[in-house]
Formats: sequence, C-alpha cells, structure tokens
Amino acid sequence: MTAIPSREPRDPRAPAGPAASPEAGGAAGPAAESAVAGPVGGVSLPAARTAVRGGAVSGAEATSGAGATPGAGAMADVDAMPGANITPGTDAGPGTDATPGVEEGTAPESGPNPESGRASALTPEPTPPIPRFLARAALVTASLSVAGSLLGLLRDQSLAQLFGAGRDTDAFLVAWTVPEFAATLLIEEGLAFALIPAFSAALARRAQGAPGDPVRSLVAGSLPRLALAFTAVGALLAAAAPQLVGVLAPGLPDPALAVDCTRLTATCVLSFGLAGYCSAALRAHGRYLAPAAIYVVYNIGIITAMFALGGRWGVRSAAFGVAAGGCLMVLVQLPDLVRRLRDRRVTRAVSGDAAGARPVDVALMATVLLFGLCRQSQVLIERFLASQLPAGAISHLNYAQKVAQIPMMLSMMLCTVTFPVVARALADGDTERARTRVERDLAVAAGLVLLGTAAVLSCAPLIIRLLFQRGAFTAADTAATADVMRVYALGLLGQTLTGVLVRSYFSAGRATWYPLAAMAAGIAATSWIGAGTIGSWGVTGIAAANAAGITVTAVLLLSGLASRSVPVRARGVLRELSRPLGAAAVATPAGAFAASLPTAPLAGLLAGGTTVTVVFVLLGHALGAQGCTFVIRIVRTLVGRLAHAVLR
Repeated sequence: MTAIPSREPRDPRAPAGPAASPEAGGAAGPAAESAVAGPVGGVSLPAARTAVRGGAVSGAEATSGAGATPGAGAMADVDAMPGANITPGTDAGPGTDATPGVEEGTAPESGPNPESGRASALTPEPTPPIPRFLARAALVTASLSVAGSLLGLLRDQSLAQLFGAGRDTDAFLVAWTVPEFAATLLIEEGLAFALIPAFSAALARRAQGAPGDPVRSLVAGSLPRLALAFTAVGALLAAAAPQLVGVLAPGLPDPALAVDCTRLTATCVLSFGLAGYCSAALRAHGRYLAPAAIYVVYNIGIITAMFALGGRWGVRSAAFGVAAGGCLMVLVQLPDLVRRLRDRRVTRAVSGDAAGARPVDVALMATVLLFGLCRQSQVLIERFLASQLPAGAISHLNYAQKVAQIPMMLSMMLCTVTFPVVARALADGDTERARTRVERDLAVAAGLVLLGTAAVLSCAPLIIRLLFQRGAFTAADTAATADVMRVYALGLLGQTLTGVLVRSYFSAGRATWYPLAAMAAGIAATSWIGAGTIGSWGVTGIAAANAAGITVTAVLLLSGLASRSVPVRARGVLRELSRPLGAAAVATPAGAFAASLPTAPLAGLLAGGTTVTVVFVLLGHALGAQGCTFVIRIVRTLVGRLAHAVLR
C-alpha cells in the first residue's frame, strides 16, 4: 500500500496541475469564495483516499469512485457518484455546483506531482455554494419521493372510492398503525439515525486504510441480529392482534375486521426493517436512487392489491397490499447493496479485530427507536381519542394528515440527502462543516414547509374536493376533512424542525436521551390538550393538540442542540425562521382570496396556489429568507440558460 502523503499547500504562483472542468469540480465563477478544507489527523482526506486505493489515481477516479466524474446534467449518474471509499460531497449552502467526493474547497490533481514526487497534491479552489452531488441526489430523491407521494394519494383516493370513510375504512386504518410505526421507526427515522452514522464511521475507517473491511464487518455484526429481532416482533404483533386492536381503538364497531387486517400488516415489521437497513447502508455510500424508489413500489403493491382483490376480500385487500409492498421495498434495493458489499476495489486482507463483526451500539439503537416510538405515539393518541367520536372521525384525521404532511415530506428531502454528509463530517471531526450544513438545512426546509402551509391553509377545501370527493366520499366528508387539515397545517413547521433537528442529535453516532425527553414533553402536551378539547371541538381539537405538541418538541430540541450535538446558533436560526413566517402570513390570505374567485375547483386551486407561491417567494426574497433566495437563483439560472439556448 502506498504511504499516505502529508498535506502541503501548493505555492499559488506555481503552475497548477490539470485544470478541473466544471464537471470535475472546477471553480463556480469569479465571485466564489476561496477556502481550503482542514486536514484530519494531519492528512488531507482526498489525498489519503487516493493513496489508500493504491498509488497514483487519476483525479476523475478519486472524485467519483467509479471512473470518470459524472457530468452536470447526467441524472442517470446520480446513483454512481461517490463510491464506498469516497466522502459524498462537501458542505455548503443551497445554490450551485461542486464535485461529489471532493472535500470543501479542494480538488485532487491527476497523477503524481512532478515537482515534489508526491502521489497527489491539493490546490485551493473557489468554493461554490452547493455540491453538485447534493443537488443531483436531492433532485432524484425529491422526484421519486414526489412520485411515491402521488401514488400514496392515489392509494388513499382508491381506498376512499372503494370503501368510503366508514366502518371498514376505520378498521383498516387501525391496522394501518403498524406500517405507520414501522415506516417511521425502521425506514424514515429510528433505524436510519443509528445506522447511517455507523456506516459513515465504517466508511471513514475504510478510507483511512483500516485492515479488513469495516463496512462488511458492520453488516456481519448487525444484520443477522436485527433480522431476528424484526421477525420476533412481527410474530408477536400478529399473535397479539386482538389485544392490540382493543388498546388502539376500544370503541371500534367491527374489531374482528381490524384484527384480520392487523395480522396481515404485521408482516411489514420484517420487510420494513430489512428495507430500512438497505436504505441506510446505500445512503451512507452515496447511493440514493434505490432508497428513493421504495415508496413507489410500495404504493403500487397496495393499489394493485385493492383493485385486484377488493371485490372478494374487501378492505382486507389493502392490508394484503401492505404485506406485498413491503417485500417489494426490499427487492428494489437488494441488488445495489449486494454490489456495494461485493465491490472488489475495497477488498483487503482480513486481520485482527477490525475483521470481526461490529454490532451497532445498543444504547444508540435504544435511544433512536424509543424516540421514534414516542413520536409515532401521537398517532395512537389521536386514534384512541377519535375512536370515541362518530364513525368516520379516524378516516377524516387520516386523510387530512396524509395531505397536510406532503409539504413536510418534500421539505425533508434535502435533509434525507445531507444527513449522511453531516454524519461523515462529524466522523471526520469537522464540526464547523456540520454546523453550517444543519443551519442551512433548517432555513431551506422551513421555507419550503411554510410555503406548503400557506397553500394548505388557503386552498384546503379545494384540495380535498379534487382529491377525494367521489364514490363513497361525500361533500360532508370533504368539509370535515378540510377543517381538520387546516388545523393540522399549523403544526407543519414544528414537524419539519423536529425532523431536521433530531437528525443532528444522532448524526454523531452517540446515544443521547434528550430528544426522547423533548418528544415525551410534546406527547404530554398533545394528550392533555386533546383530552381537554375533544368534547367541544371534536376531531379538530385532536388536530390542534397534535400541532401544539410537536411545536413544543421542536422548541425544546432547538434550545438544547448547541450543547449536546452540532453547535448551531439558535438565535440566528430563529431570526432566519421569522422571515419565511412573515411571508407565509401575507401569502395565506392572498391565496385564499384568489382561490375564491373562480367557480371551478381546479381553476380556484390553480389561482390560489399560484398566488401563494408568487407572494411568498417574492416577499421572502425581499426579507432575505434563504429558501426564497435559493428559488429566485434557480429561476434566474433556468431563464438565463433558456435564453442562451434560444438566442445562440
């Protein structure tokens, strides 16, 4: 193995090595600022990776980990970006381009330095505001997540059309609690919070030349045990389905149907657990295409089952679709993960303890799973309270929540991509890069979710009418669901901030109990407010309790983050949040007025949504909101490129 060279900055007057093209991490423009990433342990990470992989490696290979660097517009190449040994991108704010796999402000040169004889050298380069890798990965993730969300809406529309909003649907939605919990605990949050930092640390050890393969050791030490645990929990849920239904919805009119559906959905504990494991491992490797596609195939499975089997099995067909869709989530990711683990470029001689199985930290796993369980218990509280109301209340809550949370899910796409980046930065000891990334994620995610909140508040009845009012779903169901959705929307900012902040707590791969305590305080507020308002406000009181409780959690997480994990500046974050909040406060009534003018619901929704977007973006940009500035920059870039293409 070639010795790892020490880092020495090049004399700026000396001729540079081969110029980096825009596709290979060149300068973004004369206005970009210059910065050089600090060494870790006296060794520059790009140079270390080049040496570890075996002597003089070309700059393109060191950049992408898979041969030549993918071009700026090659969307198909987003899943062949940083390989197993490469750090996926730099940390910078939203805006323009950079190279995947290159540390911030640096660019590896091709071949050895003829002047010094070193294997590689580093030249300070202007640092663009966002890595191209993150931009492309976020775009692919967002695109497939939007497709999954649209299919989820189609799934809910099909459920409403085929089975309405009555006793059968309420029974299925009680059983739906199992995949809801499993998705949060095993795919979206809990398991990912433990596994992505673990895989990031293993990749860092691999890049530093550790003997054996730390990644394979982690898989060998964790996957068999987790699979056994998933199987045991799924079997326990299936056996205890009658008792579970009695606890979740004691006032349910048809508990036997709910028990049948629960036994079918209990199978998703194993399938979701394996899907979440694959997803975390692939994202830590910089692979985002397959993990982003899981909800596409999942919802296709449910929709197909409902239409194929609904006539004979009734609403049980939807529960069978959950079981089938969970299997598809594993199958769509498994080939890519197997290829990552079999990659011969990272095979080394096995020696010592590094080759032994490395299980995931049990304390870390316990904290993240308990946090996810506590967060999802909001759903249990809502359905427990709603089961005491007239039939259809649980369905109204479900449909309202699914639609209202779409802005939150879209706003979290960037954080899904950057979470491995933050974890890798902390694994490398670069807390400043992690802090900058988290603060920018908070600003952009908050801006996006507040734009969605304003649209939901302005156009809620039109949205529900266009999506669901057909078949067994009546106009009365539309009115009730729209009222609940507007109240739910008040908590979307709290939901988004909680999702971003909790990733920061667990990104270092260490156990911490503070997020669980903050979530428990929010759950207590939800329970207390819900119990106090259900008598007078009914189902809207439950939605108000949800919004208040998650806001309490977000405030507690923000206030405690600096001293426990990434040192974010809470006052600066709050100042930044006040800008899109002001824009949303003005855009909401403007959008509601515009939506009320046309008589056709689709025209009203288009008018209201367009007005909200224009007012929010322009006012937010005037106030200096980062998310709005990002949108304006993108629009200007697209218009400039279009004009150049047309006029040249």
